[in-house]
Amino acid sequence: MSSKGGGTALTRRNYRLSSDTDKPKATGIVNEKLLSDYLHHVFPSTKQGPAVASLRKPLGFQDLGSHLESLLSEGEPIEDSKDQPVEGRLGPQPVVLDHTSGFEGLLFVDDDLLGVIGHSNFSSIRATTCVYKGKWAYEVLISSQGLMQIGWCTLNCRFNQEEGVGDTPDSYAYDGNRVRKWNVTTTNYGKSWAAGDIVSCLIDLDEGTITFCLNGQSLGTAFTDIKTGPGVAYFPAISLSFKESVAFNFGSRPLRYPFSCYLPLQNPPASELTKAHKLLGYIKNVLCTAIDVQDDRLVQKDCSLWRLHGEPTILITLAHIFNHFAPLMCKVYLVEDVLMNFLLGILEGGGSVDEHPLIQQLMDLFWLLMEDYEVNECLKQLMMSLLRAYRFSPIIPDLGFQIHYLRLTTAILHHEKSRKYLLNNRSTFDVLRSVVFFYIKTPLRVKEAGLEELIPTTWWPTHFDKEVKPTDESADERLRRRAYERGCQRLKKRIEVVEELQVQILRLLLNNKDKSTGEASRYIFLNKFRKFLQENASNRGHPTALCPPEYMVCFLHRLITAVRTCWDEGNRKNPGSVRSEEAYVPPQLFYNGKVDYFDLQRLGGLLSHLKKTLKDDLASKANIIIDPAEIQSTSMDDLDEDEESGAAQRPFGAAAMGGALARPSWLSSPTLGRANRFLSTAAVSLMTPRRPLSQPEKVKVRTLTVEQRTEEDIEGSHGNDGLLLGRPHEEPEQPVADKSLLEIVDGIVMMYNLSVHQQLGKMVVVADDVHEYAVALKDTDEKIARCPARRADILEELQKSQKVFSEKLNHLSRRLAWINATIYSKEKMLDVYWLLCVCIRTIEHADNTSSLFAFAPEFYLNVAMNAYSALKNYFSPANSMDELPGYEETLAKLAAILAKHFADPRIVGTDIKDSLMQALASYVCYPQSLRAVERIPEEHFCIYSGDDSPARPWAQTNWILVRLWRGCGFGYRYTRLPHLLKTKPEDANLPSLQKPCPSLLLQRHMAELLSMDKDMAASFLNSVLNQLNWAFSEFIGMIQEIQQAAERPERNFVDTRQLKVCATCFDLSVSLLRVLEMTVTLVPEIFLDWSRPSAELLLRRLAQLLNQVLNRVTAEKNLFDRVVNLRLPGLESVDHYPILVAVTGILVRILVDGDRQGISRAASVLLSDPCFQLHSIQHLLGEGVEPSSSSAGAATSTRKHFSLHAYTDYISEEEKHKVELMLTFLTEESKQAAASTAPTCEEDLCPICYAHSISAVFKPCSHKSCKACINQHLMNNKDCFFCKATITGVEDYSKPATS
Repeated sequence: MSSKGGGTALTRRNYRLSSDTDKPKATGIVNEKLLSDYLHHVFPSTKQGPAVASLRKPLGFQDLGSHLESLLSEGEPIEDSKDQPVEGRLGPQPVVLDHTSGFEGLLFVDDDLLGVIGHSNFSSIRATTCVYKGKWAYEVLISSQGLMQIGWCTLNCRFNQEEGVGDTPDSYAYDGNRVRKWNVTTTNYGKSWAAGDIVSCLIDLDEGTITFCLNGQSLGTAFTDIKTGPGVAYFPAISLSFKESVAFNFGSRPLRYPFSCYLPLQNPPASELTKAHKLLGYIKNVLCTAIDVQDDRLVQKDCSLWRLHGEPTILITLAHIFNHFAPLMCKVYLVEDVLMNFLLGILEGGGSVDEHPLIQQLMDLFWLLMEDYEVNECLKQLMMSLLRAYRFSPIIPDLGFQIHYLRLTTAILHHEKSRKYLLNNRSTFDVLRSVVFFYIKTPLRVKEAGLEELIPTTWWPTHFDKEVKPTDESADERLRRRAYERGCQRLKKRIEVVEELQVQILRLLLNNKDKSTGEASRYIFLNKFRKFLQENASNRGHPTALCPPEYMVCFLHRLITAVRTCWDEGNRKNPGSVRSEEAYVPPQLFYNGKVDYFDLQRLGGLLSHLKKTLKDDLASKANIIIDPAEIQSTSMDDLDEDEESGAAQRPFGAAAMGGALARPSWLSSPTLGRANRFLSTAAVSLMTPRRPLSQPEKVKVRTLTVEQRTEEDIEGSHGNDGLLLGRPHEEPEQPVADKSLLEIVDGIVMMYNLSVHQQLGKMVVVADDVHEYAVALKDTDEKIARCPARRADILEELQKSQKVFSEKLNHLSRRLAWINATIYSKEKMLDVYWLLCVCIRTIEHADNTSSLFAFAPEFYLNVAMNAYSALKNYFSPANSMDELPGYEETLAKLAAILAKHFADPRIVGTDIKDSLMQALASYVCYPQSLRAVERIPEEHFCIYSGDDSPARPWAQTNWILVRLWRGCGFGYRYTRLPHLLKTKPEDANLPSLQKPCPSLLLQRHMAELLSMDKDMAASFLNSVLNQLNWAFSEFIGMIQEIQQAAERPERNFVDTRQLKVCATCFDLSVSLLRVLEMTVTLVPEIFLDWSRPSAELLLRRLAQLLNQVLNRVTAEKNLFDRVVNLRLPGLESVDHYPILVAVTGILVRILVDGDRQGISRAASVLLSDPCFQLHSIQHLLGEGVEPSSSSAGAATSTRKHFSLHAYTDYISEEEKHKVELMLTFLTEESKQAAASTAPTCEEDLCPICYAHSISAVFKPCSHKSCKACINQHLMNNKDCFFCKATITGVEDYSKPATS
């Protein structure tokens, strides 16, 4: 054997010869007869029968080599069959994809030339071997279920980016995405495929037929009378669209579904296969035979009890076998067909993996008797075969295939040396591949998965009102629901068996005690896990390089379970540490440089910028000192990184020519081999290894790449805190957990942010489909009940629809049961809740570090908000959030974080600020979360006043205030607008569709804030008025464009985006008016107490805007009316009611509900505005509408005019009475104002607005205007209107009396 560890061991050949020649007759332990009997028993000859067994020649170790070779050569042909040409086939062996000339478009091809990923619109590639006679088959492993056409083509077929296999005369294809077959024309054929399926492509050139099979089941003959004869030969071929991936098996591995009479395109290694089976039989004989030296006899025993005790006779026997067996076990076909099936057979008895120590003994035997390179290659091929087998196993009711392969994987990983090798081998068992073992695929075809037997009774909700309680269901519905729930429980228990095995695998990988043979498994896994996160975080723009999100979801849940188990085991050994229920990530991980976050955004901006600006805080609070020269060096590295990342974004074609395009690193190809060939019709190039995605930063105390880190760097030792270096003074000294577990928890949070949340949202679509079909079925049932008996034709169509809906619901409800068990179960909900709590505690600890909070990655805040959203919207109604432990307290903590940080100056990213505002706005829409907001300490809640520009963040702040007010305003108690009630119902979970739940506490808090801080109140209201002016002006401008487009004689379609922006501006205007209504109701003195600064100006601006809105909306036959009557899709929310009742609410508050002085001031300001028109107020009650005498006018006069009297369900009698009082009051006041107004000389009018008399003079330039104009101007500008001199003061002006 080769040297292991620098010893003097001999090679295997010398080892064997030394036992043959040094002691030719002595055996050391057993006598010659017993040895001969033993060897004849282990190596029986097929030529000797039982009758001549007594006459057989004695056999010893000196003769064993030749005896074994003669046994292995029995029945072997003189020349290997694979070297002989096979009739009906042309081409080289082995069969691979033709990556030199047989392709079109852009493709990634794996190292083994069997896996392929499409990288352009529609790429095509064929194999290197063709067939012209006989029956042939090959298999395609479907890795993604998108658009692909798989089949056969001739050499004459010419493909392009639009036409592929099946689109030309001599090519034939099956497309399971669209469920069709293709040969120039297309027709329906077969079943839909899914990722994890295997398609068998069969061609019979004797009969001229092509057949396809899906997971071993024939889909029927697809094509007959295909072209055959001289010069016609067919190649396996595929066309696939962007990101789609498959792997081919032409016979390099055993076909998963072989068919009799059909040969694989590649010859199986027949002679080697025979030898391997013979040698395996000899190994089994050794395992089942014991030598009883005392009784001088052989004893049969159970092979599962065999142990490697070191008996020389047995070891030398096995050494002879392994001399032939070991080289064969380096070949994938033999490993998969012989070794894997043998090991699976050992585990077939059931029981836990620990009850089968034979596999551990065999692993020891492999490492003892095989060369290192042989056992390494054998383990690599074995693990890849297991992974492939697990991934492409069909779903059956008991999940038997998946359990079978996971048990063997677990058994192999129990062996420490094998586990360490597999973890250390980059190309075999890194996280990118092993994550496949933690995925449980969702069956698309319910019947084949056996769900009909497992869940015989289906059920779906028939009540769609949230207020309906389960007690309202009928007895039949209750029985169906309970039977359905029992079936779901049966399914869940079977899935839990698979999940438990997956967790066992992860616990083996997280073992940190196996240090006897080198670095512990956990630290190898941790570095691989970090690399996996880096690949996915840095390649978000390259979809082919990412781990599929459905894999990531399952991996996350298994990893949480395994990590929490390890965490609690550590807590039991160290009772003073933090329990997993209270887990968090200490803040020093974010700034001490021990954990690489690969350029992910920090709350305070770029890391290099934070190190420059906060270096003093790092030194004082965390004892981390940064050298200025290293900061400069980091800045230069960032610059280089930016340049290189810019270069990486050049077009793919240019990159391919240079050979430097980053190849996909994920398992998109089912062969799971690293794809390193990029195929283009312009060039064929080998990919250069990609450099690390982020350079090691030089500014840290000790910076290491992921691959260089050791256990000491992570856990620390002798005064070195490892990952927790730089503990701030605010952080408690209590030990948290093993530092390696902290980094894994940090990675779990990052993983949720990368793609898990999006996938959780995507899978909800099945529940939505169930709801939609249930509504449709209920509607159809009602129509059938109402259908008159004489209309048999209608009844027949309705019954057909009823049948289709029922079948679809039966299918979807079973699929939903699977999804609820694997993705939305109670246990998965608790995992996401635990993650939410981890993020909240981590943010709280980071917040305590004051300025160092800026180092925290943004994704912690994102995950906190998204996890809450997932718990609320994705896991219900199957699981209720109220049942979660400590839910109320968690809700309050999250509310405090949102309120405290949505205007936190330490957070600079606009996206994360927007997200915080949106989350807070959603929070105040639901009663339970609103109560949590009300429990926030007052010092944490602030009003964001925005600025004067139409900035996007203000809109979200405005939604928060509006939702606090909804339910208290004038006619503001609706969930959906009156005119939208009869339209299609929307998702009832949307925040905007929740019943009004105003917060009187927060309203009172806001009133106190605005009342006490006069400057802030003026600034806040000035911002609101500016926003309202901008939003309504934009809205009017857009509806003018829409009206012009509608009036053109030619048919014009208005851009949907423009309609959406228009509706948004309208909604924003209404919301801003409601904010003004809330302000004027809660704090009327801001407008009416003219001793406050800017009060008069604010009231005048308010009156101006209210008059503008009223005039635009209420004018007869105006623009607003015409656009509303068009009822364009996208403008459904635009109507008279929401905006007019908002304006009415403000007017009623200042003209009816106020004190005498306030009402007088408000009326005088409103009436003095030149835009005031009394008929706009009369329009609110349907008054003042003048009848038209013209015929055209007669047509329009029949149209129903707006009136508050029509909305009796929305406006109370008291509110209508107040509007009538207001109208009466304004009518009288306008008459008095008209009678007392003296004519004004034009020279005395303000030269700016020409609406008011001159009342102010500027200093020092002495120019004049009215007070309203100059006060509004001075809020934003200090220069004179006319001479641009700086205004130092404004004095009252009164015109001198004339004689």
